[in-house]
Amino acid sequence: MTTLKDLIRAIPPLDHTAMQAAEQHINGLAKPPRSLGRLEDLAVHLAGMPGINHPDNLPKEIIVMCADHGVFAEGVAVTPQEVTAIQARNIQKQLTGVCAVARSNGTSVLPVDIGIDCDPIDDMISLKLARGCGNIAKGPAMSYADAEHLLIASAELVKQRVAAGIRVVGTGELGIANTTPASAMISVLCGLDPHDTVGIGANLPLDRVSHKEAIVRQAIALNKPDPADAIDVLAKVGGYDLTGMTGVILGAAACGIPVVLDGFLSYACAIAACRLAPAVRDYLIPSHFSAEKGAGIALEQLGLKPFLYLDLRLGEGSGAALAMSVINAACSMYCHMGHQAGSGFTLPPSPTR
Repeated sequence: MTTLKDLIRAIPPLDHTAMQAAEQHINGLAKPPRSLGRLEDLAVHLAGMPGINHPDNLPKEIIVMCADHGVFAEGVAVTPQEVTAIQARNIQKQLTGVCAVARSNGTSVLPVDIGIDCDPIDDMISLKLARGCGNIAKGPAMSYADAEHLLIASAELVKQRVAAGIRVVGTGELGIANTTPASAMISVLCGLDPHDTVGIGANLPLDRVSHKEAIVRQAIALNKPDPADAIDVLAKVGGYDLTGMTGVILGAAACGIPVVLDGFLSYACAIAACRLAPAVRDYLIPSHFSAEKGAGIALEQLGLKPFLYLDLRLGEGSGAALAMSVINAACSMYCHMGHQAGSGFTLPPSPTR
């Protein structure tokens, strides 16, 4: 059976020779140098990923980890907890926001029950250990062993999807109250005060944000997660969906393919994944700048600059789904744009002083 160490050891380095060749190819296209900006950088980045043989028409999928949280009982969210199960079923029916956005660029969406507080959902992939994780304000979200198990199981799911042909994976989540554990994770892993990481989530009234912040402080003080051990942080103040997303990130990197981050929740998971395996960062593609408080700090920790600034806060993987269009554009440029040689395109002379 695969171990976490096996998974981390499997992460390949980027192919810098292929990246140099891609850069030379792009520099020869019929356009002024660097005129397509970050699309050029993205195409070069993708060219260096060993899991991508050719960048044209890459099959893409958002994996949405769905789970409930015990901390919901602390009044940190206004949406009813039953909505997690309702929306998971709606993802199956292709009715949610992430599905609508994904449809626009040919991306599939795969919901996974990794801990919804409901009976098994017909025809939905399940990695469920329990119906919702523990209340982090009263104790740990799960055991260390369960966290490690879910990391590996989620990574193995990615490997299966890659074997089925997927070449770009996006992260998504669904879980009422999950911005509370995500804020706790970022606070611990980055040494930040909860005041800097706790926001309104799914429209929590502003007069209740201080209570949510207090719950995050309580969870950290009670559970004492070790900031040097990302698995301990996931187990003590994380949750099933967050652990699953971290596993998805690790699995994509181990397969040498890009993993497109969504918003605030995925930033927390990316930080955890990078603490477990720094080589993961080479495979991260940021999608959008989340409207959630703490997003900027988290992205600074990752050293990532998002492609989109749209004030999104839906979650589900909707921002990652939007960014798949950016990936499509970068790949289309690389594969289908004409070259200077033979196209009649000539560059203007360099300006003289």
